Amino acid sequence: MRCEIRHTTEYIYPEPAWDSNNQVRLHPIQEVRQTVRSFHLSVTPEAEVTSHKDYFGALVHHVHVHERHTRLVIEAEAIVDTHAVTLPLPAPMRVLGAARSRNIEFLVPSPRVPAGDWPEIFGVRRPGPDDDLPTFLRETTTLLRRRFTYDPRATTVRTPLAEFARHGHGVCQDFTHAMLGILRQLGVPARYVSGYLYSGGEMLGAEATHAWVEALIPGYGWLGYDPTNDCVAAEKHIKIAHGREYSDVSPIHGTHYGGGAREGRKLDVAVHVYSDQ
Repeated sequence: MRCEIRHTTEYIYPEPAWDSNNQVRLHPIQEVRQTVRSFHLSVTPEAEVTSHKDYFGALVHHVHVHERHTRLVIEAEAIVDTHAVTLPLPAPMRVLGAARSRNIEFLVPSPRVPAGDWPEIFGVRRPGPDDDLPTFLRETTTLLRRRFTYDPRATTVRTPLAEFARHGHGVCQDFTHAMLGILRQLGVPARYVSGYLYSGGEMLGAEATHAWVEALIPGYGWLGYDPTNDCVAAEKHIKIAHGREYSDVSPIHGTHYGGGAREGRKLDVAVHVYSDQ
């Protein structure tokens, strides 16, 4: 499936800002499930742009605007071919044993996915060593989608996971952090994925960057699960990067001098994903 993506971020400042530095993670990753055909990053006003690969292998662009400006626009355009996903064979939970020590960074707590009895909090049954791992992962995906309500107005990027658990409303980031907490507490290595979603009108979370989980299935590899939409991450999911949680893969973040009062600043983000299917 060929997807064309346009991601535009616009900052408006009431007073001139200068010496603006931003880390930009918008370049789709090249991997077996997808092929990146092209990528272009444009910045207004003119900026110094460099890049490097982060700890987890994502391409990060550094955008440095030296001149004074009251408007900053960062636009990324990409063409990506996504490929069909082959589902794993049955595998009992006990096969995770040796894989845990090699993937400890995706098992330990992090600031947005702290330690806690998340299986109990979210009402997830604890599987036994002979239970099938892929089946359990799909059941957990379905449980979160049925129990919680997608609501873009309910939470922000700073909303604690415990608050989402109490109120039951949130966005893809919250669904993903919830599933990460559950899986890690049960010893399943799991990582946060940032990317795009081709919706066609029937899927949730396509209006901005999307988030889902990748869980490790020994003998198969990492497979994506989207609890916001109760599905396996397949051809409609375009991956940018993965990490321990949202903070590792934030699409754009940075600093600047000036800009005036915070309440007078504006941020607009527009994401469009097209496909010829």
